[in-house]
Amino acid sequence: MVGRRKSGRVTVRNMRKDVTQPSPAELRGVFGANLRQLGDKASSISALCRDLGINRTQFNRYLAGESFPRPDVLHRICRFFNVDARILLEPVDQIEDNRQGLLHHPYIADFIGGGLERHIPEDEFPSGFYRFTRAAFTDADRYIVGLVKISRRDNLTVLRGYEPKEALAMLDLPTDPTTREFRGVAMPQAEGFALLVSRRDSLTTSFNYLSRISAIGKFYWVGYTLRTTPENPTGRRAARLIYEYLGRDTHQILATARMAGYVHEDALSPFHRRQLRVGEPFA
Repeated sequence: MVGRRKSGRVTVRNMRKDVTQPSPAELRGVFGANLRQLGDKASSISALCRDLGINRTQFNRYLAGESFPRPDVLHRICRFFNVDARILLEPVDQIEDNRQGLLHHPYIADFIGGGLERHIPEDEFPSGFYRFTRAAFTDADRYIVGLVKISRRDNLTVLRGYEPKEALAMLDLPTDPTTREFRGVAMPQAEGFALLVSRRDSLTTSFNYLSRISAIGKFYWVGYTLRTTPENPTGRRAARLIYEYLGRDTHQILATARMAGYVHEDALSPFHRRQLRVGEPFA
């Protein structure tokens, strides 16, 4: 037997017990609150909508608890925030993510998991935006200039950025933001930091090593990057790498974003050219 209370909650009665079910409006409210919490780190709602590929008006309806997303849109949201469909029904803070235990498996916890849990102080690797430069893997005559953001999430030092559109177009891959996005995590080493960086679903992965160098007035980290790909006589698998800290300097951040992608040597700053040791093979 089904009845309805004045509160709007639906009560399902059977011979042994009453079970109070949340109303549709309450469930939509849970999803809206979860979406608001998951997106509170975004620079703006408009930017988040672009990254998700969701119309701003429709996204606002989700936030207001007025509607649920279609299954394909829900799948896109879950992949973007690395959650599952329980965000429709349960507060996100109460959802246990079993995947968090992956790197804490007893077999490797003391080898890899412990490194992830070691806090990296802000003064050693500060949060904010960085300009990075490296030799292109697939073009012997050009370089990649890009923008990444370092931030802190649950005591982890994490990274986020986007592949150049041209790099994916050369491989006949989609160039939308979701496909181009990469994320990573930093682990402190005896000297410097290691960063494990992957595109969504680990389609490609790279290992980066960086150590800080002395410079007047700016902060730089230099090292190298290795990509996971078979040996190819016409392409690189390793290249020197430099990170330049931009912090939250809007002018430099926008200037870097505008020039991001493939560039020739003459577009590099003199300091970046010296650190990359242009013309000297990577050993």
